[in-house]
Amino acid sequence: MLEILDEDGRDQTWAAFTRLASRRILARYSVTFTPACEVMRMTGFVILGIVVLIAIFAIGMYNGLVRLKVQTDNAWADIDVQLKRRYDLIPNLVETVKGYAAHEKGTLEAVINARNRAMTVSGPAEKAQAEDVLSGALKNLFALSEAYPQLRAVESFTSLQTSLTQIEDAVQNARRYYNAVVRDLNTKIQQFPTNIFASMLGFKPREFFEISAPAEREAPKVSFNTPAASA
Repeated sequence: MLEILDEDGRDQTWAAFTRLASRRILARYSVTFTPACEVMRMTGFVILGIVVLIAIFAIGMYNGLVRLKVQTDNAWADIDVQLKRRYDLIPNLVETVKGYAAHEKGTLEAVINARNRAMTVSGPAEKAQAEDVLSGALKNLFALSEAYPQLRAVESFTSLQTSLTQIEDAVQNARRYYNAVVRDLNTKIQQFPTNIFASMLGFKPREFFEISAPAEREAPKVSFNTPAASA
Protein backbone atom coordinates (compact mmCIF):
# COMPACT_ATOMS: atom_id res chain seq x y z
CA MET A 1 0.00 0.00 0.00
CA LEU A 2 1.26 3.42 -1.02
CA GLU A 3 1.78 5.70 1.96
CA ILE A 4 1.89 9.47 1.82
CA LEU A 5 4.11 10.95 4.50
CA ASP A 6 4.38 14.60 5.52
CA GLU A 7 7.55 16.43 6.39
CA ASP A 8 7.43 15.01 9.91
CA GLY A 9 7.00 11.46 8.61
CA ARG A 10 3.31 11.18 9.54
CA ASP A 11 0.95 9.19 7.36
CA GLN A 12 -1.24 11.56 5.26
CA THR A 13 -2.97 8.90 3.16
CA TRP A 14 -6.40 9.22 4.84
CA ALA A 15 -6.31 13.04 4.68
CA ALA A 16 -5.47 12.99 0.99
CA PHE A 17 -8.30 10.52 0.34
CA THR A 18 -10.75 12.68 2.26
CA ARG A 19 -9.83 15.81 0.29
CA LEU A 20 -10.14 13.94 -3.01
CA ALA A 21 -13.54 12.53 -2.09
CA SER A 22 -14.76 15.95 -0.99
CA ARG A 23 -13.74 17.50 -4.30
CA ARG A 24 -15.60 14.77 -6.22
CA ILE A 25 -18.76 15.20 -4.12
CA LEU A 26 -18.68 18.97 -4.50
CA ALA A 27 -18.07 18.64 -8.23
CA ARG A 28 -21.07 16.32 -8.56
CA TYR A 29 -23.57 18.13 -6.34
CA SER A 30 -22.26 21.68 -6.47
CA VAL A 31 -24.76 24.55 -6.89
CA THR A 32 -23.90 26.97 -9.64
CA PHE A 33 -24.67 30.57 -8.83
CA THR A 34 -26.04 32.73 -11.64
CA PRO A 35 -24.02 35.88 -12.25
CA ALA A 36 -25.73 39.23 -11.67
CA CYS A 37 -25.78 40.04 -15.40
CA GLU A 38 -27.65 36.80 -16.11
CA VAL A 39 -30.28 37.67 -13.48
CA MET A 40 -30.75 41.10 -14.99
CA ARG A 41 -31.15 39.61 -18.46
CA MET A 42 -33.79 37.14 -17.28
CA THR A 43 -35.65 39.95 -15.48
CA GLY A 44 -35.58 41.99 -18.66
CA PHE A 45 -37.15 39.13 -20.61
CA VAL A 46 -39.93 38.80 -18.03
CA ILE A 47 -40.67 42.53 -18.12
CA LEU A 48 -40.64 42.51 -21.91
CA GLY A 49 -43.09 39.60 -21.96
CA ILE A 50 -45.45 41.45 -19.61
CA VAL A 51 -45.28 44.57 -21.77
CA VAL A 52 -46.03 42.53 -24.92
CA LEU A 53 -49.04 40.91 -23.26
CA ILE A 54 -50.38 44.29 -22.13
CA ALA A 55 -49.87 45.68 -25.64
CA ILE A 56 -51.74 42.75 -27.21
CA PHE A 57 -54.57 43.15 -24.70
CA ALA A 58 -54.78 46.91 -25.34
CA ILE A 59 -54.81 46.40 -29.12
CA GLY A 60 -57.63 43.88 -28.76
CA MET A 61 -59.70 46.30 -26.67
CA TYR A 62 -59.01 49.16 -29.09
CA ASN A 63 -60.02 47.09 -32.10
CA GLY A 64 -63.22 46.03 -30.32
CA LEU A 65 -64.12 49.65 -29.59
CA VAL A 66 -63.36 50.71 -33.17
CA ARG A 67 -65.50 47.87 -34.53
CA LEU A 68 -68.49 48.91 -32.40
CA LYS A 69 -67.98 52.57 -33.27
CA VAL A 70 -67.98 51.80 -37.00
CA GLN A 71 -71.11 49.66 -36.61
CA THR A 72 -72.80 52.50 -34.72
CA ASP A 73 -71.90 55.04 -37.41
CA ASN A 74 -73.14 52.75 -40.15
CA ALA A 75 -76.39 52.04 -38.30
CA TRP A 76 -77.02 55.76 -37.85
CA ALA A 77 -76.27 56.35 -41.53
CA ASP A 78 -78.96 53.79 -42.44
CA ILE A 79 -81.47 55.65 -40.26
CA ASP A 80 -80.48 58.95 -41.82
CA VAL A 81 -81.05 57.57 -45.33
CA GLN A 82 -84.56 56.40 -44.47
CA LEU A 83 -85.45 59.69 -42.81
CA LYS A 84 -84.28 61.67 -45.84
CA ARG A 85 -86.48 59.52 -48.05
CA ARG A 86 -89.44 60.45 -45.89
CA TYR A 87 -88.54 64.15 -45.93
CA ASP A 88 -88.46 64.06 -49.73
CA LEU A 89 -91.96 62.55 -50.01
CA ILE A 90 -93.73 64.85 -47.56
CA PRO A 91 -93.93 67.96 -49.82
CA ASN A 92 -95.59 65.89 -52.56
CA LEU A 93 -98.06 64.53 -50.02
CA VAL A 94 -98.92 68.02 -48.76
CA GLU A 95 -99.45 69.31 -52.28
CA THR A 96 -101.73 66.38 -53.07
CA VAL A 97 -103.85 66.93 -49.98
CA LYS A 98 -103.93 70.68 -50.54
CA GLY A 99 -105.72 70.13 -53.86
CA TYR A 100 -108.66 68.51 -52.05
CA ALA A 101 -108.51 70.05 -48.57
CA ALA A 102 -106.98 73.48 -49.03
CA HIS A 103 -108.86 74.90 -46.08
CA GLU A 104 -107.13 72.41 -43.72
CA LYS A 105 -104.32 74.92 -43.53
CA GLY A 106 -103.43 74.23 -39.90
CA THR A 107 -102.89 70.52 -40.47
CA LEU A 108 -100.82 71.09 -43.61
CA GLU A 109 -98.65 73.74 -41.98
CA ALA A 110 -98.08 71.51 -38.95
CA VAL A 111 -96.67 68.80 -41.22
CA ILE A 112 -94.39 71.22 -43.07
CA ASN A 113 -93.12 72.83 -39.85
CA ALA A 114 -92.48 69.45 -38.24
CA ARG A 115 -90.60 68.29 -41.35
CA ASN A 116 -88.43 71.40 -41.45
CA ARG A 117 -87.53 71.07 -37.79
CA ALA A 118 -86.71 67.36 -38.14
CA MET A 119 -84.36 68.18 -41.01
CA THR A 120 -82.43 70.81 -39.04
CA VAL A 121 -81.91 69.11 -35.67
CA SER A 122 -78.90 66.90 -35.08
CA GLY A 123 -78.13 64.15 -32.63
CA PRO A 124 -80.19 61.02 -31.96
CA ALA A 125 -82.02 62.42 -28.91
CA GLU A 126 -83.18 65.67 -30.56
CA LYS A 127 -83.86 63.88 -33.83
CA ALA A 128 -86.07 61.35 -32.04
CA GLN A 129 -88.19 64.09 -30.46
CA ALA A 130 -88.59 65.86 -33.80
CA GLU A 131 -89.51 62.60 -35.53
CA ASP A 132 -92.22 61.87 -32.97
CA VAL A 133 -93.76 65.30 -33.66
CA LEU A 134 -93.53 64.75 -37.41
CA SER A 135 -95.12 61.30 -37.22
CA GLY A 136 -97.98 62.71 -35.18
CA ALA A 137 -98.55 65.48 -37.73
CA LEU A 138 -98.56 62.94 -40.56
CA LYS A 139 -101.15 60.80 -38.79
CA ASN A 140 -103.40 63.85 -38.51
CA LEU A 141 -102.87 64.48 -42.21
CA PHE A 142 -103.74 60.92 -43.16
CA ALA A 143 -106.83 61.13 -40.98
CA LEU A 144 -108.17 63.79 -43.35
CA SER A 145 -108.96 61.01 -45.80
CA GLU A 146 -111.85 60.10 -43.50
CA ALA A 147 -113.29 63.59 -43.90
CA TYR A 148 -112.49 63.76 -47.61
CA PRO A 149 -113.28 60.37 -49.17
CA GLN A 150 -112.17 61.66 -52.56
CA LEU A 151 -108.58 61.62 -51.29
CA ARG A 152 -108.69 57.86 -50.95
CA ALA A 153 -109.54 57.64 -54.62
CA VAL A 154 -106.46 59.63 -55.62
CA GLU A 155 -103.73 57.22 -56.67
CA SER A 156 -100.90 59.60 -55.79
CA PHE A 157 -102.22 60.01 -52.25
CA THR A 158 -102.56 56.29 -51.59
CA SER A 159 -99.16 55.64 -53.17
CA LEU A 160 -97.48 58.26 -51.01
CA GLN A 161 -99.24 56.97 -47.92
CA THR A 162 -98.06 53.42 -48.65
CA SER A 163 -94.48 54.60 -49.28
CA LEU A 164 -94.36 56.61 -46.06
CA THR A 165 -95.71 53.66 -44.08
CA GLN A 166 -93.04 51.37 -45.54
CA ILE A 167 -90.34 53.92 -44.77
CA GLU A 168 -91.56 54.22 -41.19
CA ASP A 169 -91.33 50.44 -40.80
CA ALA A 170 -87.78 50.56 -42.21
CA VAL A 171 -86.88 53.32 -39.74
CA GLN A 172 -88.17 51.22 -36.85
CA ASN A 173 -86.05 48.23 -37.93
CA ALA A 174 -82.96 50.42 -38.37
CA ARG A 175 -83.63 52.04 -35.00
CA ARG A 176 -83.71 48.70 -33.20
CA TYR A 177 -80.39 47.66 -34.74
CA TYR A 178 -78.80 51.04 -33.99
CA ASN A 179 -79.89 50.97 -30.34
CA ALA A 180 -78.58 47.41 -29.95
CA VAL A 181 -75.14 48.42 -31.26
CA VAL A 182 -75.13 51.56 -29.09
CA ARG A 183 -75.96 49.44 -26.05
CA ASP A 184 -73.00 47.14 -26.77
CA LEU A 185 -70.67 50.10 -27.33
CA ASN A 186 -71.76 51.93 -24.16
CA THR A 187 -71.49 48.75 -22.09
CA LYS A 188 -67.96 48.08 -23.34
CA ILE A 189 -66.89 51.67 -22.65
CA GLN A 190 -68.13 51.43 -19.06
CA GLN A 191 -66.55 48.04 -18.29
CA PHE A 192 -63.21 47.75 -16.49
CA PRO A 193 -60.47 47.89 -17.69
CA THR A 194 -61.78 49.00 -21.09
CA ASN A 195 -63.13 52.21 -19.54
CA ILE A 196 -59.55 53.35 -18.80
CA PHE A 197 -58.39 52.91 -22.38
CA ALA A 198 -61.67 54.25 -23.79
CA SER A 199 -61.36 57.55 -21.94
CA MET A 200 -57.69 57.86 -22.95
CA LEU A 201 -58.47 57.19 -26.61
CA GLY A 202 -61.49 59.49 -26.79
CA PHE A 203 -64.32 56.95 -27.02
CA LYS A 204 -67.55 58.31 -25.54
CA PRO A 205 -71.01 56.77 -24.97
CA ARG A 206 -73.55 57.33 -27.74
CA GLU A 207 -77.14 58.49 -27.46
CA PHE A 208 -80.01 56.11 -28.13
CA PHE A 209 -82.55 56.85 -30.84
CA GLU A 210 -85.80 56.40 -28.95
CA ILE A 211 -88.84 57.14 -31.08
CA SER A 212 -92.26 55.74 -30.41
CA ALA A 213 -93.40 52.73 -32.39
CA PRO A 214 -96.45 53.40 -34.57
CA ALA A 215 -98.69 51.28 -32.34
CA GLU A 216 -97.55 53.24 -29.28
CA ARG A 217 -98.51 56.65 -30.63
CA GLU A 218 -101.83 58.11 -29.67
CA ALA A 219 -104.31 57.87 -32.49
CA PRO A 220 -105.34 61.26 -33.90
CA LYS A 221 -108.70 62.50 -32.76
CA VAL A 222 -110.74 63.75 -35.68
CA SER A 223 -114.16 65.12 -34.96
CA PHE A 224 -116.78 65.83 -37.60
CA ASN A 225 -119.53 67.92 -36.13
CA THR A 226 -122.90 67.33 -37.74
CA PRO A 227 -125.13 70.42 -37.78
CA ALA A 228 -128.12 70.06 -35.52
CA ALA A 229 -131.34 69.36 -37.36
CA SER A 230 -133.67 72.31 -37.46
CA ALA A 231 -136.88 71.91 -35.61
